[in-house]
Amino acid sequence: MSATAGEAAGQSGPAERLGFQQGQVVQEIGWDEDSDEELRQSIEEITGNELVDDDYGEVVDAVVLWWRDEDGDLVDALIGTTTYLTGDGGVIWLLTPKVGRDGHVDPSDIAEAAPTAGLSTTSSVPVAPEWSGTRLALPRARRDPKR
Repeated sequence: MSATAGEAAGQSGPAERLGFQQGQVVQEIGWDEDSDEELRQSIEEITGNELVDDDYGEVVDAVVLWWRDEDGDLVDALIGTTTYLTGDGGVIWLLTPKVGRDGHVDPSDIAEAAPTAGLSTTSSVPVAPEWSGTRLALPRARRDPKR
């Protein structure tokens, strides 16, 4: 069953479960051949937009960051990713291989990297057969300079 057929039957697709909505602009960073195509297609279907890459040059509503243990310094990647986010509730979905898969990232590494990069970890969920997702957000004080 495709994500679209499941959504028509009243089931939510992967992108909808992650909170993506119609009209959002989502930037994808770290795509590789092991990235989950069904999740990518689901995001494009629910938002009505193609995923944009890191050359996009404008702010986005959300970032999907495919990250593997061997990809380098996670803190640096997260700091760089926050520059693309709109200050109005933008989120980063950090997608990492599940336990036992090549490139698995230990959850303690994410828990340590997020606050160092100025982000809060809000939830972790399975997003695809091979991938887990961790939702990261800017703290409210950074999103709303009036507070």
